[in-house]
Amino acid sequence: MQKHDFYQSLVKQTESLIAGESNVIANMANISALLFTSLKDVNWAGFYFMDSPTELVLGPFQGNPACIRIPVGKGVCGTAAATVETQLIEDVHAFDGHIACDAASNSEVVVPIMKHGKVFAVLDIDSPSIGRFDADDKAGLEALVKCLEASL
Repeated sequence: MQKHDFYQSLVKQTESLIAGESNVIANMANISALLFTSLKDVNWAGFYFMDSPTELVLGPFQGNPACIRIPVGKGVCGTAAATVETQLIEDVHAFDGHIACDAASNSEVVVPIMKHGKVFAVLDIDSPSIGRFDADDKAGLEALVKCLEASL
């Protein structure tokens, strides 16, 4: 299956999972489980919420225990929140200021989630493989996040 088709399928599954459910925690819990079980070669999939203008806090996820709080502007998640841009990091060890919540993670993609024109949360996915994520993953995950944003 082509990546584009794979992500279209994930978006459709996401739409089905969250249809009619207004609780964002429940929806994010199901989405993180869907991503963790559907994506190959990932070791963490989940969310961080904006807890204040300066800090993200851990939300629903699948994988090893994670950092609970991340300052906005720090690490890959904090950078995504600060810049309001998806971060596609081939090698996290080469990323200035990387926060190593899991020493096994080597690449990462983080997508900002918007609500009322402001960053509400970020979707964070890690892999133990360098270069695991590419432009197709970025586009697919951004489409999935658009689906989630429509429910907020």
